[in-house]
Amino acid sequence: MASPLLTVDHLTFGFHDRQLYSDLSFNLARGSMTSLIGANGVGKTTLIRLLMGQLTPQSGHITHAPDMRLGYVPQFRNIDPEYPLSLRSFIQLNQRGHWFPWHTQAEKQQLDAVIRKTALTARQGQLLGKASGGEKQKAYLAQALLTEPNFLILDEATASLDVNTKTELMTLVRQLSQQFGLTVLFVTHDLELAREYTDQYLLLTATGHELRSTQLMEPANMPAELRPAEEVR
Repeated sequence: MASPLLTVDHLTFGFHDRQLYSDLSFNLARGSMTSLIGANGVGKTTLIRLLMGQLTPQSGHITHAPDMRLGYVPQFRNIDPEYPLSLRSFIQLNQRGHWFPWHTQAEKQQLDAVIRKTALTARQGQLLGKASGGEKQKAYLAQALLTEPNFLILDEATASLDVNTKTELMTLVRQLSQQFGLTVLFVTHDLELAREYTDQYLLLTATGHELRSTQLMEPANMPAELRPAEEVR
């Protein structure tokens, strides 16, 4: 059996005014898709920062597999309509790994491949500022894929998108996960997307955590903030 890509073992972390986690343990199997869910303020963003090495655990351990390569896709951002770069040029910003100011033929071929993977070939000349929300998020995804990650963090990447665009983006991510063995951690408040597109969920609460298969998810037992409005009484 393959070893996990990431293991969190008895993690404790908090700030001076409150404790966020105590004895948090879980692992992410290679090629798995996991949702990270929880109400605002329970520490989802802090956990991402810990996993990315931006913060240090107060106790416990976070173990990355030696071959782990991280890609990160942020939440949708409003961009000035006059932003001067095309989708292709914006994606290419994540490809400067050398001192000379031009791109090699190999880099151009890699860029072409990533643009194809994210279904942006026909739109790559579109100005980023005038692109749709879905196209912008695909551009951020393409940027992340340029580093050839095997661990992809989607940090509320579907927030503020319409339902059809959310579905399109997550369908693409699932295809990439299945095709290339990507391990995905999807931070979201959307229980329907979590159930449809991920294998398991990690629920953070003020009193602990729960890691279960999404097939066993019971929306009625989730924090009210996460449940569809019609289910909240």
